[in-house]
Amino acid sequence: MKWENNRQSDQIEDRRASSGGFSGAGGRRVGGRGLGLGTIVIALVAGWIFGINPLTILGALGGGGLPSSQEQVATAPAGSTGQPADQMGQFVAAVLGGTEDAWGSIFQKAGSQYQKPRLVLFRGATPTACGTGQAAMGPFYCPGDQKVYIDLSFYDTLRSQLGAPGDFAQAYVIAHEVGHHVQNLMGVTDQMEQMRRRVSEREYNALSVRLELQADCFAGIWASHNHQSKGVLEPGDVEEALNAAAAIGDDALQRKSQGMVVPDSFTHGTSEQRQRWFRKGLESGSVQACDTFNTRAL
Repeated sequence: MKWENNRQSDQIEDRRASSGGFSGAGGRRVGGRGLGLGTIVIALVAGWIFGINPLTILGALGGGGLPSSQEQVATAPAGSTGQPADQMGQFVAAVLGGTEDAWGSIFQKAGSQYQKPRLVLFRGATPTACGTGQAAMGPFYCPGDQKVYIDLSFYDTLRSQLGAPGDFAQAYVIAHEVGHHVQNLMGVTDQMEQMRRRVSEREYNALSVRLELQADCFAGIWASHNHQSKGVLEPGDVEEALNAAAAIGDDALQRKSQGMVVPDSFTHGTSEQRQRWFRKGLESGSVQACDTFNTRAL
C-alpha cells in the first residue's frame, strides 16, 4: 500500500505516553450492575475485531443502553495532538487522512459536510465516553465522543494470531471503524439503539450483522476513492483485506473457538459475507450500493 501518498490527518490524539498505567478507577459497572467474567469474555469475542465497541455489547448484556459521555470513569489523560513522529503513528495518520479525503468528498457531493472523527492511540487502557477502553478489545469506535480507539499492539495480534498480515489489512481496520463513524453521522447508530429496546436478542443480532457488513462496505468505498485519487493500491493489497475479512467472520471465529457454528448468534457476518460486502464497496464506490439494511440477500 502506497500510504505515503496520503495526507496525514491532524486529528490524532496520542495517549501512548500516559495511558499505559490507567486502571479505569477500579473498573466499570455496566448497565447498573456488575457483569461476570464469562459475560465479559462473550462480549470480547462478539465485538473484538472490526466491530462495535465491546463496551456497548456489555451495556446491552447488563441491561443498559449506549453509555453517555457523562458516564466516563475518569478524565482522559492528556495526550499530544497532530501528527505522530514514529512510523506506525504516521501510517495511522495517513490512513485516517485518506478516510477524511474520501468521505469529505462523498459528503460534499451529497450537499453535506463531513465531521471528522478523532483517532486515539493508547497503550493498555484509556478512558472513553463509552467506558474504559482496553487493549484486549481491539480497535473500536465510540459514538459517545466520536473517536476511534486503537492500541497498536493489535496489529501484532492481527498478523501472528489471526493470520492476516500486511499494511493494507491494518488500514482496513481503521477504515472499518471510520465506517462506524459514518453510520453515526447518518443516524444509523441511533436507529440501532432504538431497535435494541424493541426486538429480541436474535433479531438484534441479525441487525448487528447488517450494521457490520455495511461498515465493511464503507471500508471498500474508502479503498476505491483513495485508489482513484492517489493510486494507493499495490498488487496483493485487496487480497490482504479479503484475507482479514475471512479471518474474522463469525463462522470462522466460532469454528475456531468452539468447533461449531451457531448462525443465530452471529453479530458480524460470515467470512464470505464480509469479503463480498467489502468488495462491493470497492468495486462500486457508492454509498447506495452499501445499503445492507434493505437487501434480502446478505
